[in-house]
Amino acid sequence: MESEKKAHRVVVLALTGLLPFELGIPHRIFGRAKDPAGRPLYEILTCGLAPGPVRTDADFAIHVEHGPELLATADTVVVPASYELGPVHEEGRLTDQLAAALAHIRPGTRLVSICTGGYVLAAAGYLDGRPATTHWASAEHFQRLFPAVRVDTDVLYTDDGDVLTSAGVAAGVDLCLHIVRRDHGAAVANEVARRTVVPPHREGGQAQFIARPMPEPQLATTTAARAWVLDRLHEPLRLTDLARQEAMSVRTFTRRFREESGVSPGQWIVGRRVERARQLLEQTELPMEQVARDSGFGTAQSLRKHVQTALGVSPTAYRRTFRAAGETGNLPSPDGPSVIAGPAH
Repeated sequence: MESEKKAHRVVVLALTGLLPFELGIPHRIFGRAKDPAGRPLYEILTCGLAPGPVRTDADFAIHVEHGPELLATADTVVVPASYELGPVHEEGRLTDQLAAALAHIRPGTRLVSICTGGYVLAAAGYLDGRPATTHWASAEHFQRLFPAVRVDTDVLYTDDGDVLTSAGVAAGVDLCLHIVRRDHGAAVANEVARRTVVPPHREGGQAQFIARPMPEPQLATTTAARAWVLDRLHEPLRLTDLARQEAMSVRTFTRRFREESGVSPGQWIVGRRVERARQLLEQTELPMEQVARDSGFGTAQSLRKHVQTALGVSPTAYRRTFRAAGETGNLPSPDGPSVIAGPAH
């Protein structure tokens, strides 16, 4: 009998001054990912620079059982944010202890940072010549300290294949969901998102931080229109129909929609249709014309155009990649290195 596949090991590096919320993100997201038989797809472990207590930025410490030697066993290493990075943050250099810890990481290990955890990857040289992001409030300082890094302040996260970085706080959730989607497909990632009660995918083309006051609670939103759209993705959709759902003029609706989502209604609908097409390509054997109709693109030609733009590959190549990856349990990124934008909370 064929032995069961070994779960992908994620090791989270807990540093002094860490943010408890961000430390918990990999455990929460990767820990909810299961295969069809209900078996965990990831094993998530935490290590420190030494076993024992690690001080957080809250009024409590955490106890870490493993030392840095655990990094040598990782398939993916995640570095969450810390407010006490010392010379890493001030001078862009690693301490001897941190450098010794990172030396345990095997070549080819996937590296992930959340928020200011990117300072650690940059100080170690992992981000030289690569796209990267961090919290918008630290981006200017980050770029000055690490001029060799291609810093993008207007994205939720970056994916450069084996090195991925995210902006602050909730963007770490988006990045971890992206990794689950990349490894195991949209269906698994969407189920994790449902269990975590977060959106399965935040849209591209948005800025991390939008300098505007919060809308008044009594003002109408565009939530009902978006729900209405999701039930009709396969139908032709007109902006006037969407505005009518909220009893707004087209102009007011368009402005409010962009304020709330960061993108235009048309961009949002295309994103939802690509997501629907992606699920159909992964989960069904429907011909391309049917996938195009069911996802709202109408024709196979239109489907190819939008999927190619969004994912970097044709629908046929995406389906083939997913099927092949399903046999190995690891879905390669169909679009390779990418930069994903969205509003960081």
